[in-house]
Amino acid sequence: MWVSEVLTPRWEHIDFKAGAMLVQQVVVNGRIGKVKTEASNDYIPLDPGFAQILLNWRGNKSTGLDFPSHVTGGCFCAGRIQQQVLKPAGEMIGHPGIGWDVFRNTYRSILDETGAPIGVQQKLMRHSNVAATVNVYGNASLGAKQKANSKVVQMVIPKSKPQPELQAMAV
Repeated sequence: MWVSEVLTPRWEHIDFKAGAMLVQQVVVNGRIGKVKTEASNDYIPLDPGFAQILLNWRGNKSTGLDFPSHVTGGCFCAGRIQQQVLKPAGEMIGHPGIGWDVFRNTYRSILDETGAPIGVQQKLMRHSNVAATVNVYGNASLGAKQKANSKVVQMVIPKSKPQPELQAMAV
């Protein structure tokens, strides 16, 4: 989900029995509106473990925002969260300037590593065009590139027993 969508889910848009949530609204400049594309207006699957966490969080509420601001009762401000939480956290771990896009980029990279077909990735990312999924989001992780490269090398070079110092790299 884009951050503008993460801040606006409503309890009535979650079907816990079906394990899905309908994404159909965003918040921009404090105003809730419709998602920008038809592909974005779609159901996303809910992992059963995550659904249970949401059910526990929900308590006895059945309508309204899932995560309302404790100050206003409306949506949180994405820019304020980025400045007060994400950027300081990124600086602490050596990644200054971290932003919301890192979550979608990482999600796409992990989907790739799971072996999810590109069509499934496109639908999970809710892109109208597969080119956005392939060209814009995500980059293969170093581990995934090493694994793919090793498969090619092993096809060309006969296997030999790895040296102990190289065995640690393979893990």
